[in-house]
Amino acid sequence: MKLSELRPAEGATSDRKRVGRGKGSGLGKTAGKGHKGLRARSGGGTKPGYEGGQMPLQRRLPKRGFVNIFRKEWAIVNVKSLNRFPAGSVVDADALRKEGLIKGTADGVKLLGDGDIDRKLTVKVDKASRSAVEKVVAAGGTVEV
Repeated sequence: MKLSELRPAEGATSDRKRVGRGKGSGLGKTAGKGHKGLRARSGGGTKPGYEGGQMPLQRRLPKRGFVNIFRKEWAIVNVKSLNRFPAGSVVDADALRKEGLIKGTADGVKLLGDGDIDRKLTVKVDKASRSAVEKVVAAGGTVEV
């Protein structure tokens, strides 16, 4: 058998539908969409969650709890991930973003004390836990909040 003789198995492939190409194709005129109605229209179809006029599930369920619209979303950085910066460098939000430790959508950066640090760094963040500050200071660095 040669490479040029390779063919898909019998019945494995089918011709694509050529919709709206005349009566003889079986999919002419209305192009398989039937007559009128929501699904026959251009851009037609139901929205996600639409249940044909029945009260949608998200409106049938009771509301629960309280949503604080003033909530702040903190980008969290642990002390152990600061070891990738060279000793003596200044670590701020821009440096963390460049290194891929935080994404740009948060309201501020918070330093948490998970792990250990073995180099002297100047860390500039919006918030820091007590244990994180102690670990950075113990390594000879400073934390500016």
